[in-house]
Amino acid sequence: MSELLSHARAIAASLPNEAAAIERARRLPAPIADRMRAAGIFHALVPREYGGAECHPAELCELIETIARGDGSAGWNVMIGTTTGLLAASLPVSFAREIYGDAPGALTVGVTAPMGKALAVPGGHSVSGRWAFGSGCENADWLCAGCFVFEGDERVEGKFGPEIHLMLLERSQVEIEDTWHVSGLRGTGSHHFTVRDEFVPAGRSVVMGGKTLIDRPLYKFPMLGLLALGVASVSLGIGFRALDVFCEMAGGKKPTGSSRALAERALVQRNVALAKADLSSARALMRETIDRAWALASAGEPLDTAIRADLRLAAANATHRSVAAVDALYQAGGGSSIYEDSPLQRCLRDVHVTTQHIMVADPLFELVGRVELGLEPRGML
Repeated sequence: MSELLSHARAIAASLPNEAAAIERARRLPAPIADRMRAAGIFHALVPREYGGAECHPAELCELIETIARGDGSAGWNVMIGTTTGLLAASLPVSFAREIYGDAPGALTVGVTAPMGKALAVPGGHSVSGRWAFGSGCENADWLCAGCFVFEGDERVEGKFGPEIHLMLLERSQVEIEDTWHVSGLRGTGSHHFTVRDEFVPAGRSVVMGGKTLIDRPLYKFPMLGLLALGVASVSLGIGFRALDVFCEMAGGKKPTGSSRALAERALVQRNVALAKADLSSARALMRETIDRAWALASAGEPLDTAIRADLRLAAANATHRSVAAVDALYQAGGGSSIYEDSPLQRCLRDVHVTTQHIMVADPLFELVGRVELGLEPRGML
């Protein structure tokens, strides 16, 4: 077991006792975030030369799943922090060292959707906009924000359409709005944030879909693919958490009016077996697909549209299989599932929120289906 995974397991073990506090705060409490920061967890994908772990994508998935098994919102924060760390491989050395190079290093989060405007000005860009779903923003040192780029009144066009730049902003340049009042994943602190005419120097941004500056296997993986795998890993962690708590509860719980424990009921036994099959098979497909992509990247081969589509499909499948597993366990729990002190009701709320992320939402299946049928995808993989 790697040192990062060892730290993750220790932190995850403490999280169920923090669940109520995390929900009330509607964010990851700073002491928990600081513990993860000190362990180097947020820098799992940061290049080695900047002090990061540069870990294998399969290890990243295990890391996120482990934390999410302790608490879904905490896992989501790890997913956002680690995947945003990929930007270090695309930044000029001076900015990469400024942002990521000091141990234990900064926490970066962000939103890739181009909800802002970056206007070219002498020496850089003036950035304005409002972004939704800024997960982890209250704990962050830096936030990246997707922007369309303008030179005067003209939008800059790239090879495949409008260029999207992820602009790196210091926390002091960002105004956080208290908007995160939601049904599930309440502890992610995914508030809106606003930027008004803030200067970002030239080079402190990354072109979405552009070539990285570090030519090693990890940085040949598509950023969107790794983000999708991260979301799926949160979903799997929540699913396995639901399985854990259900099996613990079922041994001693008797439905109202019954003399038999839940664990002795045939329908319950069936649902538990199907839930485990859903979760384990989805995880296995993810790992097998990651290994195929890693072999290509390690051999210097490009990750073409087909393997990118497979990565996205494996991630979306894992998310939706996790939902099926949690739904089955919630139903098997009967009336016991609905109480606020039942972890099953929180797992239900949390896992359904993961399906709404654009990286794994239902339209992804159409996108992948087009590739499988030999058609051009209508979207970025």
